[in-house]
Amino acid sequence: MNQTQQTYRQSISELEEIVKAIQSGNIDVDELTSKVTRAADLIRICKAKLTNAESAVAKVLAEIEPESKRDNG
Repeated sequence: MNQTQQTYRQSISELEEIVKAIQSGNIDVDELTSKVTRAADLIRICKAKLTNAESAVAKVLAEIEPESKRDNG
């Protein structure tokens, strides 16, 4: 799945599965390396999505704020 197509929920879910696999202790070093690398990618995806969401919400709030000040002022 393309990183831009993967949802936040999908990324978190996959990340949780990776954590469970690592915690189980039943993976070899080669698999551990690939799982840690994938986990880092997923964390980057989640961070980018959260940053984008935060910016979008801030933009909407900034647009609403002047309207509410006019209505109250």
